[in-house]
Amino acid sequence: MSTTPLPGIGVQYDLTTREQGHLSVIAHRDGARTVNVYRNDDPDACAQSLRLTELETASLIDALAPAHHSPNLLSTTDLGLVAERIELSSVSYWNGRVLGDTRMRTETGASIVAVLRRAQAIPSPVPDFRLAGGDILIVIGTREGVEAAAAILGRE
Repeated sequence: MSTTPLPGIGVQYDLTTREQGHLSVIAHRDGARTVNVYRNDDPDACAQSLRLTELETASLIDALAPAHHSPNLLSTTDLGLVAERIELSSVSYWNGRVLGDTRMRTETGASIVAVLRRAQAIPSPVPDFRLAGGDILIVIGTREGVEAAAAILGRE
């Protein structure tokens, strides 16, 4: 794999597969990704290009390398827990408010264990962490607790 900085855009990663296929991923500064697949007969000609949002990229990563297949990671489903990504809308009641005001753990039993903001991950956010529209909250709890958390976070 080779890496090429793209000033003002992000970084391009190029990969040649074992079968001599060529693809590239452009990691945009805004968190989006563009996946390009090139023609075998002309490695400079792009056959397909897909632009993915940050959330779509996370889903693709999970499909390519699912955490539940790693023997080194604890599977939450074995414990009756689920982990979900919940995006905070820009019109959410919680946009601009601090995390502690949600009373998430008290009200639902679910925990917000990380916040993804643009290209940054904030692990274990503290109660005075200020939420913002577009944040993706990683919530862990029972299925019921996570669904209740999604309902609270979706409040407008």
